[in-house]
Amino acid sequence: MADETTGETIDATAETTAESARRSATDTIREKAGEIGSEAADRARAFAADGKEKATGALDEVAKMMQSAATDVDTRLGEQYGKYARSAADGISNFAESLRGKEVDDLIDDVTKFVRKSPAIAVGVAAGLGFVLARLIKSGVDAASDAADNDKA
Repeated sequence: MADETTGETIDATAETTAESARRSATDTIREKAGEIGSEAADRARAFAADGKEKATGALDEVAKMMQSAATDVDTRLGEQYGKYARSAADGISNFAESLRGKEVDDLIDDVTKFVRKSPAIAVGVAAGLGFVLARLIKSGVDAASDAADNDKA
């Protein structure tokens, strides 16, 4: 009888130890996953901040081109059309400034709200941006291919 009690005690202790090890492993995995998730979020924010800076710089350049084009439009088509070009340039410039003034998290919140409010427009914009991005990549690949062909010749 004592041997049976001792065996049951050993089995119970083994089960408790195994359960404790599982919990410890699960807790460790959760902690590591949390750390990795946090690190990924930090990297994504840094990447987004860098992208925001590049985008605002590009928007500034587009606004400058629109301003200089407005003068050409004035002489070729008339001042009323030049006003449209200047107005568009000002709008682009103002948009760039508003981007600069916001944190990445604020921009993400704004985009999330917009997508919830107008999902069809968001899908259309995403499709349009995807098309433009695909064309830019294709033209870059084609240009690199042409440059490589010219170097071989």
